[in-house]
Amino acid sequence: MTPSPATAPIRIFLVDDHPMIRCGLAAMIDGEDDFALVGEAASGDEAVARIPPLKPDVVLMDLVMPGTDGITAIERLQPGLPGTRFVVLTSLVEPGEIRRAIKAGASGYLLKNATSQELITVLRETHAGRRVLAPEATDAIIAASQQPSPGADLTQRERELLVLMSRGMSNQQIANELSIALPTVKFHITNILGKLHADNRTEAVLLALKHKLVPPA
Repeated sequence: MTPSPATAPIRIFLVDDHPMIRCGLAAMIDGEDDFALVGEAASGDEAVARIPPLKPDVVLMDLVMPGTDGITAIERLQPGLPGTRFVVLTSLVEPGEIRRAIKAGASGYLLKNATSQELITVLRETHAGRRVLAPEATDAIIAASQQPSPGADLTQRERELLVLMSRGMSNQQIANELSIALPTVKFHITNILGKLHADNRTEAVLLALKHKLVPPA
């Protein structure tokens, strides 16, 4: 007898390049009455090939794998599987990778040091439509967002000098343009190099352009 939608198990697909990890995860899934393992893949490429016909409810995806990585696999799969939730299970706590995974369509981000019960809870929560991030992942994103951007501590006068430097002006030309003494110009430039962690004027200007501290030439 086919179970009703209310009692149908959560259909899960595993993706990890380590056989022992897949074996452990499979045993955990088999131990839950409301879970059903519908398939496994050992690489991102294999996942992209095998998952679409199965239309699992949740895909548990490793990130670092040979060939296609986990995030790229999610990017390829997600548009064609609107009803599938993707949960990343990884050892990486890198803010850029976490943001990239979420942008790709991941609903969950969990570390491999999580307990079985934590993983079970995340699978159920994401299947129910909620986004769940490991505390370490949330902390990493918050810490990264609190780091000041390069040039954030430049004064208005230093920004003015930086614009003139980007135009190729010499110290004397800057002094004439701003009607300030040459030693003052040198003092400001020393401060600019220190705040941008630049070794010379050229590097300072390149950093200023990269981080949009000055208008493009």
